Amino acid sequence: MPQDPALEECLAEAFRRLARGVADRRAAFHTPTLATIGTDGAPQARTVVLRGFEAASRTLRMHTDGRSAKATELARDARCALHLYDAGAKLQLRLSGQATLHAEDAVAEQGWANSRDFSRMCYAIEPAPGTPIVTPPPAPRDAAAGRAAFRVILLRFDRLEWLELAAGGHRRARFTWAGDAAPAMTWLVP
Repeated sequence: MPQDPALEECLAEAFRRLARGVADRRAAFHTPTLATIGTDGAPQARTVVLRGFEAASRTLRMHTDGRSAKATELARDARCALHLYDAGAKLQLRLSGQATLHAEDAVAEQGWANSRDFSRMCYAIEPAPGTPIVTPPPAPRDAAAGRAAFRVILLRFDRLEWLELAAGGHRRARFTWAGDAAPAMTWLVP
């Protein structure tokens, strides 16, 4: 059965916006919200920065500190979701799938090599992220010192929901993948 061309265009537009979110730090999708399952079972959400997107494998790349709660949560339960919203376009994407953490491998080395010193210094902060303190710590000065804590998160999504808000009628669609097969596509009631 042939696919609905409008559904195919929604998916193509979603992928274009994800790619732009990586390439353009001013793009709305550059800083999505990552949701994980906390160690207490409660949902946890925080803003992350998109660092890479490979459309063919449906994989997004983000960076984190290996001492952070999100790293601990993803190591415990790899299921996660990503929420992206462009207020100007009135477009929301919700992606869900499995994440992998990379520390001492080629993925992490490439992520570190492609990071600017300013970003690298974030991982050199002491004490670890989330530690209660009396006063804010000074900014790190040694970019290389952060390598031990640096991690790459690769999120391969198997579900994408598209919601476009419009005065003439909202449009909502769902795309799901089983492995590398073509996605199942359907319209949903908004």
